[in-house]
Amino acid sequence: MTTLHRKLLSGERREAAEAAAGAPVTVLQIGEGNFLRGFFDWMIHECRKQGLFAGSVAVVQPRPSGKAKIEALAAQDGLYTLVTRGLEHGRPVERAEIVSVFSDVFDPYTEWERFGRLAERPELRFVVSNTTEAGLAYKPEPLAAGAPIQSFPGKIAWLLHRRFRALGGSEAGGLVFLPCELVERNGDELKRCVLRYCEDWGLPADFRRWVEEKNRFVNSLVDRIVTGYAADRADDWFREWGYEDPLMSTAEPYHLWAIEAEPALGDELPLRRAGLNVHWTSDLRPYQQRKVRILNGAHTLMTPLALLHGLTSVRETMEHPRFGPFVREAVEQEIIPAVPLPADELLAYAASVYERFLNPFLNHRLSDIAMNSLSKFKVRVLPSLLHYLEGAQPLPERLVRSLAGLLRYCRVERAEDGFAGRTLAGQRYLVRDDAALLEAFAGIWAAGEPLERTVGRLLGRTDAWGTDLSGAAGLAERVAKEIREMEGTSE
Repeated sequence: MTTLHRKLLSGERREAAEAAAGAPVTVLQIGEGNFLRGFFDWMIHECRKQGLFAGSVAVVQPRPSGKAKIEALAAQDGLYTLVTRGLEHGRPVERAEIVSVFSDVFDPYTEWERFGRLAERPELRFVVSNTTEAGLAYKPEPLAAGAPIQSFPGKIAWLLHRRFRALGGSEAGGLVFLPCELVERNGDELKRCVLRYCEDWGLPADFRRWVEEKNRFVNSLVDRIVTGYAADRADDWFREWGYEDPLMSTAEPYHLWAIEAEPALGDELPLRRAGLNVHWTSDLRPYQQRKVRILNGAHTLMTPLALLHGLTSVRETMEHPRFGPFVREAVEQEIIPAVPLPADELLAYAASVYERFLNPFLNHRLSDIAMNSLSKFKVRVLPSLLHYLEGAQPLPERLVRSLAGLLRYCRVERAEDGFAGRTLAGQRYLVRDDAALLEAFAGIWAAGEPLERTVGRLLGRTDAWGTDLSGAAGLAERVAKEIREMEGTSE
C-alpha cells in the first residue's frame, strides 16, 4: 500500500495541499512532535480551509534526535492524517482529516544555513514551539560561526540576530513568539533565556533593545490530549483510507488555547474567527488556575489512591462505583469552592473534564500520571487544601483522603531498580519522584514509629510541601485515620 504523499491526493485535498506548499512562510514551528501537529497545525489547517489564513508553516525539530521524524514528514510532502476521536456532548465521534499546512520541512542541524535564511524572510511573523519543559531552559553554550546552536532559546537568539542584520532592525521585522511548553509564564521565560544568550555572546546593545521592544514573547496555556499513533486501529484505517501513514496521530475533540495578548492579534492569527476554542486575554491566570486546580488536580488526587486499589487508567477510575463519585465530589464540593472564579463557569469546565476523562478511545495510564506525584500535589492539590487550613475551616474530607493516599503510595523502600512500594493487595510498584525526597520518606516509614508520629514527620517535610503541615490542627490524626481505614487496620 502507498504511503501518504501529495500526488496520491485528488480534488479538493490535492488543491489544499498544493496551495499550502506554495504559500509564503509566515510561521516557523520548532517542534515536529504529535502535540503541535494535533493542536496548532490542525488549527492553522482549519483557518486555511475557511480562507482565513494565507500563510504556511516551516517546521524543524528542536533536537538532533528528531531527525528521523522530520525526514519522514518531508518524505510525505509535509502531510499527515489527524484522527479526532472521543466524546462530544456525551456521544462518541471519530473523524479523520489530512492536514496540509507545511511548505518547508527540514533538519536544521544538517542545514543550518537554510534555517538561518528563514530569519531573513520579511513575511515571517510567528514562531510557535513545543520543546517540552526541559527544552525551554537556559543552558550555556558558545556561539561558533557555522555551528548549529543546540538549545531552543539559543536558536531563537541566533535567529533574531540574523533577522536584525538582514532587515535593518525595523519594527515591522519583529516576530511574535507563541511558546506552547507547559511552563508557567512561558513567553516571559523564553524572553529571559534569549536575552541571557544575547548577553553571553556579547551581541550589540541596539540589537538587544530591538529584541525587547519590537518582538513579542506571549504567554499562553494549551490544553488538548494528543495521543499519537493509534496502533490498535492503524491497519483498519489504512485499508479504509487506501494509503498508509506512519505519521498518523490521534487527538481528543476538546481543545483550548488561552493567549495573553490583545484580541487584535487575532486579525493576523484568526483562530477564534475559525470557530476554535481560542481566547485572547489580558490575564492568563484564571485559565491556568482553572486547569491546574480542576483538571490536573483531579488527576493528582485520584492517582495514588486508585493505584493502591489496583486500578490502572483514568477512565477505569471515573467509571468505578466508588472512585468516580469520589473524584466528582472532591472537585465540586472541595476544589471549586477554593478557586476564586465564578462557580457556574468552573462547574461547566469540570463537566467537560469528566467527559474527557471518560473518553472511550483514550487509555490514560495512572502509572504515567503518577510520575513526580509529590511535586504535582504541591502545585495542583495543596493550594485547595491550604484554603481550608488557613481559613480555619473544617478539613475537607476528600482532599485529606487524597493526601493520605499519596503518603501511603510513598511508603517505599530503596531497591536495585529504584524506590518500590506495595499496593493494598501486595503488588509491587516503582515510584518515580525526587530521589532525595523518596529517600527521606523511606527512612521515616522504616523507623516504625506510631502512625500519627510517622504522618506528622512526613507532613513536616517543608522540602516536599513548601510549608510545615505537621502543625495543622487535626490534619495528622485525620490522615493517619484514613491510612488505617484503607489498609483495614486499627491501633
